[in-house]
Amino acid sequence: MVSRAQTHLRLVAPEPARPDSATSALSDAMLLAALERRERSASAAFYHRARPIIDRTLTRLVGQHDRDYEDIAQAALYELVSTSGRFRGECPLDAWLSIVSARVAYRHIRRRRLERRFFARTLDEPVQSVPPSAFGARQAVDKIRTHLGRMDAKRAWAFLLHDVYGYDLEQVGEIMGSSASAAQSRLFRGRREVHERIRKDPMLAGLLEDLSEDP
Repeated sequence: MVSRAQTHLRLVAPEPARPDSATSALSDAMLLAALERRERSASAAFYHRARPIIDRTLTRLVGQHDRDYEDIAQAALYELVSTSGRFRGECPLDAWLSIVSARVAYRHIRRRRLERRFFARTLDEPVQSVPPSAFGARQAVDKIRTHLGRMDAKRAWAFLLHDVYGYDLEQVGEIMGSSASAAQSRLFRGRREVHERIRKDPMLAGLLEDLSEDP
């Protein structure tokens, strides 16, 4: 039986720890300054600094096999370079790189008007990571995916970005092009709808009830 410490619903692996030392911050500041001066070596250095963050973000949001993956990655890199002068160090550089990349992905998906496909792709990797023996958990993820696809897209996005991917409300607002208060409203309504859908779904309600029991 799963303990209470394991009952928190996570559909993706947690982010690896990010360095936030004075040394790394100074190095990032120097890199951005060199990029702003258009030093030739800075472009390659910035690419190698940013590309892993871009890939990690896009893999979670659209999936590595998305037909437009490389186009979105290039668009994210272009936006990062063109807006690098706006970065003021108010958050770690990794966080800023992720937010801008997510915003580019969000705009692209919205333009494609394929939010339902987004939800299917978003959860592909977690489904594959579930052991074959955990059939009930795999079914639960499939059911949750279906419920998300039937929700208002912006509420579902707010729920996923905040509760699943860990962006804070201000970051969700930046990604979705809204205020933090609008993001909070969408999150509140989206989370309430997700919980209500789970509560009314016999399969999900039963599974969550089992998971909440002590071993």
